[in-house]
Amino acid sequence: MAASNGGGPISAEARAALGEAIGLMFGRWTALQMAVENQWGGRESRAKADQLGESILSWFCDSKGPHYFEDLADMMDDQISESFNADFEDDSIEEVAKQLLIIHEECLQNNYSSIEKLRNSHVQGNAVAQSRQIAAEDSDSSDDDESMMEDEAAPGPEQMAVDRPRPSRPAPDADGWTVVPPRRGGRGQN
Repeated sequence: MAASNGGGPISAEARAALGEAIGLMFGRWTALQMAVENQWGGRESRAKADQLGESILSWFCDSKGPHYFEDLADMMDDQISESFNADFEDDSIEEVAKQLLIIHEECLQNNYSSIEKLRNSHVQGNAVAQSRQIAAEDSDSSDDDESMMEDEAAPGPEQMAVDRPRPSRPAPDADGWTVVPPRRGGRGQN
């Protein structure tokens, strides 16, 4: 999916529906919920996640199209990096961006079926708690039961696709050059 064409101004009903969809998707986005719950953005982590949602809604509704996938994914990545000092390398940013572009297109056509599906697939609790529950259930069959329960706040990478907070910037070498790692893999290949 390359772009959402924008198709003109969005109705108040469609804007409200898109805002609801963003909130529903954010509630299911494990990486973002983990960043909020663990306060990677400080005490105001919840407000920063809400601001990300507002920025996305504004990007769709207040800017002229076409709306390109790359632009949305880059904006989300930059804001997450800045707000939470983290990189989500699990491709969840791209997945969420792609889904939001689809939902935006549907909203422009007064089609709210994807949002209805999100509403009806209500998640019990939040995504982080659900992942912890799955991790705990998986460990029930092993002898490491107690250590998993003691270390509940740090599930293994197989249960959560959340990356570590971003490391500090690399220092320049003796010649004054700094090696800069690539931003992220796979984006330019769409």
